[in-house]
This record gives sequence, C-alpha cells and structure tokens, in this order.
Amino acid sequence: MSKNALQKIESHEKLCRIMQKLTHDKINIIEDRVKRLEKILLICTGSLISAMGYVIITMLGL
Repeated sequence: MSKNALQKIESHEKLCRIMQKLTHDKINIIEDRVKRLEKILLICTGSLISAMGYVIITMLGL
C-alpha cells in the first residue's frame, strides 16, 4: 500500500474514534435525561395514588 492510502485509512480511523466518542457521550446524556424523567414520573404517580387514597378515605368518612 502506498503512504497516501495508509494515511487515508489512519485519518478515517481517527475520525471514526472521534465520532464514536461523541455518540457515546450523547447516549450517556440521553440516558441521564431518561433516568430523571423516570424519577419524576414515579414521584408524580406516587403523589396521585396518595391523593386518591386520601379522597377515598375522606369520602368514606373513616
């Protein structure tokens, strides 16, 4: 292989590594956001269930 071809291959590999790192970082950011949303949804669901329980108990007069 010529030096030019090897240089192109190395350049392409370097670009691939950079793009892979950027993609990995973006996936980690998205994963953190999803985890945050899951926590918010669980808290909201717990609050709604508690509120509905309170309303039911109040209506039953216990």
